[in-house]
Amino acid sequence: MPSNSPPNNDTPRLQVVEAGDQDVARPLPHAIGPEKSILSSMMQEPTEYIGTAVEEHLAPSHFYIPSHGTLYETLLELYEKDQPIELVSLTQLLKDRNLLENLGGPGELTTIYTYSPTAAHFEHHLGIVKAKHILRSVISSCTDSISKAYDDPEDVQAFLDAVESKVFAIKEDSEVQGETKVGDLIEGVIEVLQQFMHNERPLEGVSTKYTKLDEMSKGLKPGEMFIIAARPSMGKTSLMMNIVEHVAIDQDIPTLVFSCEMSAQQIVQRLLFSRARYSMANLRPGLQPTKEELQNILDASKQLKAAPLYIDDTPAIPIGDVRAKARRKKRDSDIGLIAVDYLQLMRSQSRQAEGSREREIAEISAGLKALAKELNIPIIVLAQLNRGPEQRGGAPRMSDLRESGSLEQDADLIGLLYRQEYYDNPTSEGDEAELERDANEGKAELIIAKNRNGPTGNVELTFLKQLMRFETRAPEPHN
Repeated sequence: MPSNSPPNNDTPRLQVVEAGDQDVARPLPHAIGPEKSILSSMMQEPTEYIGTAVEEHLAPSHFYIPSHGTLYETLLELYEKDQPIELVSLTQLLKDRNLLENLGGPGELTTIYTYSPTAAHFEHHLGIVKAKHILRSVISSCTDSISKAYDDPEDVQAFLDAVESKVFAIKEDSEVQGETKVGDLIEGVIEVLQQFMHNERPLEGVSTKYTKLDEMSKGLKPGEMFIIAARPSMGKTSLMMNIVEHVAIDQDIPTLVFSCEMSAQQIVQRLLFSRARYSMANLRPGLQPTKEELQNILDASKQLKAAPLYIDDTPAIPIGDVRAKARRKKRDSDIGLIAVDYLQLMRSQSRQAEGSREREIAEISAGLKALAKELNIPIIVLAQLNRGPEQRGGAPRMSDLRESGSLEQDADLIGLLYRQEYYDNPTSEGDEAELERDANEGKAELIIAKNRNGPTGNVELTFLKQLMRFETRAPEPHN
């Protein structure tokens, strides 16, 4: 294990590692020379190089020698207060704070000051210091994980998820966002201006293609969870995949779909024919599409083949697996949206959730919301409603969500999908009943029952059942 007493000099800290049948003490990765080099450059030219270190997110904890971290912290303080940095006053300040002896005395401070005669290699040495810190972080995280593994944790899946989360966090912390050239942003600014000129509100997140929904939500924003809930056969999978299609194909945003109910092959089939606007009812022996229909199918297949869309059809997938796979896909393909079909078919493998379906749903819901925040992307989650709408004979309510408490709490946006024609009695006779069925045919509403960052209300849609597509419905004229 690493020594708890920080070194006051260049003595390497040791890490005990297993090697065959014996434990061997090995020094942690470090680069004392580059540490002294970048400190030297910052002391000689503070305006130039302390500023660069700040931009590169260099922290005192990145230094292997703790006293080097303390010296950097002191330099940062003086830099932020716009106070002069020179050897004599710096020596006195460290002495007044009883920090000079930990560094090695005035002689060691002078050695560091003169260590680098030129700052030409500052950025290279800075990169070495940060790289060694990353390696030490990995060793520390893995050592802690090994220790906990020997303790035989009860919830192995949760333990595995925590291990992966730690490693993922190390990678995220090591990345630095640099500055952007103004010219690269002009096109985006002009686009926003044009949206205002056309009386369109610029979105803060990913467009769903449904104008009213985009207006109310300002787009699906990073870190948010959007729950689409409905009774079975209401079309919630079609609505979700219509949004996924728009995001992955029309906006070229990498998207990951977890399908617990349908196979990947079924989803691709539905996507293809829906995109081509070809009715799946035509899929029968002796199929003979027209030349135009065949061309539409070929065009849609090319678009789908080129789309950055990924489907995982693992049935009853545990929330821990979803998090692990999503993290890897974020790392490998930089996904910008996740869609899950559907929540009640997922599982939590924690011991606490055993025997309590409500607790299990709560853990899954909280896990998905945490994943959205961790990856900083929106997540669409489908959910089932209970039988409340049938019993009332009317539109669904947020309280109709199964195990609704945790879902209502975790979701940023909740849409309840409703089609009145689903409840119309097809056997009712009479002109009035027939007129009502005709009036309701294809009509759908997405009732926005919760919107953490905007208004609630109804999104009017039209459901094209044969094409498995939801389209924006034009407002009905008022008498």
